[in-house]
Amino acid sequence: MNEDNIKIVEAYLNALKNKDFAAAPISDDLYFEDPMMGEGKGAEAMRAFVSGFFPALDDLRILQHVSEGEYVVTRWEVEGVFGTIPVLEIFRIRDGKIIEFRSFYDPRPIMG
Repeated sequence: MNEDNIKIVEAYLNALKNKDFAAAPISDDLYFEDPMMGEGKGAEAMRAFVSGFFPALDDLRILQHVSEGEYVVTRWEVEGVFGTIPVLEIFRIRDGKIIEFRSFYDPRPIMG
């Protein structure tokens, strides 16, 4: 189960990297918390926000996963017009989809 959950998170991050969020394995009733987006619910709300950042995204590197049960914690970096931003995300996975995530990063480079 842990390896499967890591693959689901990697598919999500690859969807971001490839700027194809339709390929992201997220639940329709996804719950999320993010320094820029705040707290929200729903795959469509997430897709709308993330797709606005695609032009600023150049690359993405996964640095580390820690997995236990239905949770995966991933440390990764995004490279783009704002420089390199380190990110830590906690994902919760159920039935092959991300049902919840919480992002932790410094939003100041993005906010200017």
